[in-house]
Amino acid sequence: MATTTGHDGYQNKEYTSSADSGEAVRAQEAITRHMTAEQHETAKKAARFGYGPLAQINTAESGLLPAFGGEFQPGTYKGVENRKFANPAPLGLSAFALTTFVLSLINMDTRSVAEPNVVVAIAFGYGGLVQLLAGMWEMAVGNTFGATALSSYGGFWIAFGIILTPGGFEIASSIEAAQGAGAFYDSFGFFLMGWFIFTTILLIATLRSTVAFFCLFFTLDMAFLLLGIGYLQRDATNSPNPPIIKAGGFFGLLAAFLAWYNALAGILDTSNSFFIVPVAHFPWSVTGSNRRKEQKAERTNV
Repeated sequence: MATTTGHDGYQNKEYTSSADSGEAVRAQEAITRHMTAEQHETAKKAARFGYGPLAQINTAESGLLPAFGGEFQPGTYKGVENRKFANPAPLGLSAFALTTFVLSLINMDTRSVAEPNVVVAIAFGYGGLVQLLAGMWEMAVGNTFGATALSSYGGFWIAFGIILTPGGFEIASSIEAAQGAGAFYDSFGFFLMGWFIFTTILLIATLRSTVAFFCLFFTLDMAFLLLGIGYLQRDATNSPNPPIIKAGGFFGLLAAFLAWYNALAGILDTSNSFFIVPVAHFPWSVTGSNRRKEQKAERTNV
């Protein structure tokens, strides 16, 4: 019998959910055993919106859990039975968020800070190394999307740090010495447009996930696009176009906060928080379709 695992927020332990409806009912009873009637009703309502302890209970024949940005899963997925690793997604999302947050403030010329040198250290240590490790741990728990995305963006930040390390690898200075500053801006624009294409590919994979997860990749995609255009279509002084760079920084800020939001959704449960962060499944997602079928069945039975 195929089984999946979820997380019991009230007792902070794993439960096992089976494709068999009887097993699912028993899993639900295990979670709600210590709830009051009011708490049980609240949990049932929350599950309809894709969050809360009952959201991870699945009674469908597939035995799959719904898409969840807190696990960095854009589609239905099999839970990891007796998983020895903790959920690595919030770590990777947090590493990405903080590094993106600082760089985006600089791109927006906040407090007239224009040089991104301080981001280099964050890019190597947190956004790069830590996010890359989180991606490798996603590989270990069987999450292909999470492994691809987190490892790739970890590599992005390491590459970003290498390019902009002051007096280190001399990539920028060597290009400028050979062909002028415009050549470096063009090269960096190509670099950013490549990441725009990659992010678009990942964005497509989130179209049937949750609103919070999709918005994260949409805003990040727009940030890469605008920053790439800003470096390729420069102003009259042959410098990166300030309004476009600031617009890219704005979308980068949105992406940073959405990454933190998804990370928070993966960290919080009812064992450590008074509230659960909603993630909102799209109506056309697998979870949304199943809920419509359940609601239709309920109306029919009434």
